[in-house]
Amino acid sequence: MTDVLTARGGLLALATLATGLAAGLFYTFSVAVMRGLADTDDRTFVLAMRQINIKILNGLFAFSFGGALLFTLVALALNTGGRTVWWITAAAVLYAAQLAVTFGINIPLNNALLAGSDPDRMTDPHGVRVAFEAKWVRWNHVRTWLVIAAFVSLIGALAEYGRSL
Repeated sequence: MTDVLTARGGLLALATLATGLAAGLFYTFSVAVMRGLADTDDRTFVLAMRQINIKILNGLFAFSFGGALLFTLVALALNTGGRTVWWITAAAVLYAAQLAVTFGINIPLNNALLAGSDPDRMTDPHGVRVAFEAKWVRWNHVRTWLVIAAFVSLIGALAEYGRSL
């Protein structure tokens, strides 16, 4: 029984950590990165976002971005009773909603930016920026709040799990 409790608590903690890291990343873009880039010229903005979109695809990002939902779903499978389940379910739904925004809006915008911003052939950086920036920023705010809410839900799950021990 102790092994099961350790796995339940450990996966819940891992889900909370990964979701918190994802929330922090999106939050940082909302409150600092995009605000800083807003004051740059069009070419600098486009090239910076292009590089960010290329460099973010790495194992550390995968741990938080993909791991958050994976660990949450495993934690949900292991925690089958009580109020903890409701908190974890809320977190999974909120995080899945963020993924819908990301895959439905932000990633297509990222891909369009990459396709239209080859540094050697870019003739209209202003047009590329206009097609990208406002919509990407708006939807990044949405996904930021969704992941923050998922993170808070997992904190609630941890608190409830602790009370059940």
